[in-house]
Amino acid sequence: MLRPGYRIVIGDHVVDTTEEPKASTAIELSVRLDMDTPVDGFTLVQGQVGGLRAEPGDDASIDLGYADGELTRVCTGLVVAVEPGLETKRITGHATGDRLLRAFTDKTFEDTTAGDIVRALAASAEVEIERVEDGVAFPAYVVDGRRNAARHLRDLAVLCGFDTYCTAEGKLVFEGFTGSRTVHKLKYGEHVLAAELVRSRPFASTVEVWGDSPGSSRGDESWAWLTKDFGARRGTAGTGSPKLLVERSSLRTAVAAATTASAVAEVFTERGLRGRVRIQGRPQVSLGDLVRLERFPDRAGVSEIDGNYQVRAVGHHLSKAAGLVTDLEVRSLAGAAATALGGLL
Repeated sequence: MLRPGYRIVIGDHVVDTTEEPKASTAIELSVRLDMDTPVDGFTLVQGQVGGLRAEPGDDASIDLGYADGELTRVCTGLVVAVEPGLETKRITGHATGDRLLRAFTDKTFEDTTAGDIVRALAASAEVEIERVEDGVAFPAYVVDGRRNAARHLRDLAVLCGFDTYCTAEGKLVFEGFTGSRTVHKLKYGEHVLAAELVRSRPFASTVEVWGDSPGSSRGDESWAWLTKDFGARRGTAGTGSPKLLVERSSLRTAVAAATTASAVAEVFTERGLRGRVRIQGRPQVSLGDLVRLERFPDRAGVSEIDGNYQVRAVGHHLSKAAGLVTDLEVRSLAGAAATALGGLL
């Protein structure tokens, strides 16, 4: 029988159950990683006797796995709250992305890419970079201090059709869903403890994006002009109704408008089939990975479930009652992306 293990480091204090099997003081441990929230986090509930000492601001890291194998890093961050009780103590922490929530800056970028802006925002928040792609080119882009760096990163990701999140080591990722991905195969009745999948209609069938300048039709230097005729400069993706109109003053070229229209339309397609899957604890699953669902029976209103899905959120839960389980929130891939990745699966 697999025995869950963990290694928690808070400040200068360490608890490692793989080295000291009787050192488990955790009553419950939860780690939440999510692409669609500003920052990841963890919650540790431990007994008052022999537990880790923690203070807000302490550095923290969590590794999970099993006692007879290697542990995997799942979260790096810092303690934000300690709530003592009569019998237990609750320690709450945020991942490194918390720094992006607290970073504000005012700066105008000219003749640059979304990737360059992301690198500058990460540097201002003192967040290390894992992978950053260039994305959309902007003649000009304004970062204002009314919103934090995390919000600006989210806006740029939407315009480019990219994902943005922090790795388990606390490094920033800003990239499109392409290239090599780790694949985890999950078979119904073998790996899956529970599943809930929902198929829904797209929010919009057509996406139309409008910029705010003559753009390429009047030369590269015309980006700062206003225009009366948007017809030749708008970007469109999809067909049919309803139609979603997107207006962004930063999209001042036809190429940028077309890129954003395709990106938003693809997200609507991917959201058509999404859901949650619970499996036995598997800390190796990371944000952005692929899961291949196999042997899933059809359900009323949800058919053809088997296929490729992107991991959008991961929750690891460790308790003495239930052991280690992992909850995955997944989203189906658009047709083009699934075809391109088919050879990897």
